[in-house]
Amino acid sequence: MQVTEDKNDPPIRTRFAPSPTGFLHIGGARTALFCWLAARASGGQFVLRIEDTDQVRSTGESVQAILDGLAWLELTPDEGPYFQSERMALYHAAVARLLDQGRAYRCYCSRERLESLREQAMASGQKPRYDGRCRSLSQPPADIEPVIRFRNPDSGTVAFHDRVRGPIEFDNRELDDLVIQRADGSPTYNLAVVVDDLDMRINLVVRGDDHINNTPRQINLYHALDATPPEFAHVPMILGEDGARLSKRHGAVSVMAWRELGYLPDALLNYLARLGWSSGDRELFSRDELVSLFQVEDVNRKASRFDMEKLNWLNQLYLRSESTQRTLPELDWHLRRIGLDPACGPALEDLLAVQSQRCETLVEMVEQSRAFYADFDDFDPVAAKKHLRPVAVEPLRALRTQLQDCDWTPEALGLAVNRTAEALEVGLGKIGQPLRVALVGHGSSPSIDQTLWLVGRARALERIDRALDFIDQRVRANG
Repeated sequence: MQVTEDKNDPPIRTRFAPSPTGFLHIGGARTALFCWLAARASGGQFVLRIEDTDQVRSTGESVQAILDGLAWLELTPDEGPYFQSERMALYHAAVARLLDQGRAYRCYCSRERLESLREQAMASGQKPRYDGRCRSLSQPPADIEPVIRFRNPDSGTVAFHDRVRGPIEFDNRELDDLVIQRADGSPTYNLAVVVDDLDMRINLVVRGDDHINNTPRQINLYHALDATPPEFAHVPMILGEDGARLSKRHGAVSVMAWRELGYLPDALLNYLARLGWSSGDRELFSRDELVSLFQVEDVNRKASRFDMEKLNWLNQLYLRSESTQRTLPELDWHLRRIGLDPACGPALEDLLAVQSQRCETLVEMVEQSRAFYADFDDFDPVAAKKHLRPVAVEPLRALRTQLQDCDWTPEALGLAVNRTAEALEVGLGKIGQPLRVALVGHGSSPSIDQTLWLVGRARALERIDRALDFIDQRVRANG
């Protein structure tokens, strides 16, 4: 059942908050998409926040990878990027406030003691937790920089309605006094996100369901700061085709790696939207349609499996139907990436019109189009042995004569090939396959009229001459 937004509900302010410790992966991109859609569907705002408080693991390269991935998918934030590393004063102020109000305290326990507590709990089959020893410490030890712990409520429950998973409740006795500031003064994740979401006026947090256990702790922090928590929507993880959590061993998981593999951003975005969300039985959605139809409550509760076959099918649909103005820049990028100059061959619109019917990805398309933009060194040995034989000399010479003055359109070129075959009383295969090998160096290409058209007149004549020379040299070599 679809739950529609009440017209009186305030616009959604949500955020995507990645840690810059690696690339933007597929799961993160889907979360960003759901955030972006929730904001757009309500006329709200989508905020980008870089959670870089881990200065050891955070890198500028990772920040750029995240920004590049979002830009390629056109998930443009309305605000940001904000950087947590530039917001330390806010976190320190929040910690000071909690200390002053008795809702946080300094903890001097050593790493060894904490490890001992953990081992004892596990040995007795209990959940590891801090025992609160420093809650009422009267004589703090000297020369030890303490961490700051939040004084979690000892009783009661934390209940919230998750907009994906429904009602969720935790007993406060299951939650220990979490560290909110490390000994070096840096904030921990749970404190920083609460302070940031309050300061940024976030009213809906969309994130992976691996954060569900953090949510009651954060709700208690909101209450301790005398604030109303936002709503939460925890989306399920993405699994590989084998049912295990999607990881590098399943192939590319970085968003930009999918670009390198030849997928269109709109196709990948469409696929990610359907990976855990649905609107009837439809598979194909424009961005505007996604915005008009998306409701976060319609996100599935169960994990979704990444289906390469379906993504390939969807990508080919986009190659065939997507606006050329959106596809051509990607095609240009892929040609240049393998050292081909788009100016040294057919117009990209013409290439796309022909090859989009035969290819699932842009990588496949450019690999099959090399001969249209650059010369090849040698003929494929198997194809040449089979098709570049003395019997092909007369058809190739006759066709070459016609091609010198022929109109260079697929229709006229097809007629020229047919007329040559009829005049010589040979089947089309007797001229088409030798011609194909001559033009592209191997035995696979689009229809022979389209292949001629894409190769171009000057290259076609030159390559037919080269094939005739090749046949002549073989005849001489064999005596």
